[in-house]
Amino acid sequence: MRLRLLVSATIVIVCSWVAILPATAQEPELIFKRSTVWKFLTPDHKLATYAIDDPLVDGVACHYTVPETGGVSGMLGVAEELSDASLACRQIGPVKFKDKFEQGDEVFRQRRSLVFKKVQIVRGCDAKRNVLVYLIYSDKLIEGSPKNSTSTVPIMPWGDAPAPACADWVAE
Repeated sequence: MRLRLLVSATIVIVCSWVAILPATAQEPELIFKRSTVWKFLTPDHKLATYAIDDPLVDGVACHYTVPETGGVSGMLGVAEELSDASLACRQIGPVKFKDKFEQGDEVFRQRRSLVFKKVQIVRGCDAKRNVLVYLIYSDKLIEGSPKNSTSTVPIMPWGDAPAPACADWVAE
């Protein structure tokens, strides 16, 4: 009886904690999924490719690919996803900054496990080369993760629009 009460209390605490964690500002757009491991009667393991637009920089989009666990744990939404991720960001129109940003500012964040792991995309500016630098990485509350990927976006003129200097938009 005590064990059941303890388990119930733990579940309530964890669910409450998950509910108050901030959600991402935008949902990624699923481009496609590709099965990597077939599972009988449950979802397959997959690689999923998503797109996001930089919320602070018009004219820049990023695509990232992450593994998604299938099987029973994936089906129930309790699987701890792998930390692997790849990233490609490109200029897709004239670059326009909406506001100043700090080096390493978060562009996107998504949970990758029930509580402890999340994947993040952060942005920086290489002022010398006028290049936006994007980094995707997965972190874990307990021990971290070294897996990451970097993509760069040289800011170029687009049509008649001149190329702004990213250095002018980095907060001091």
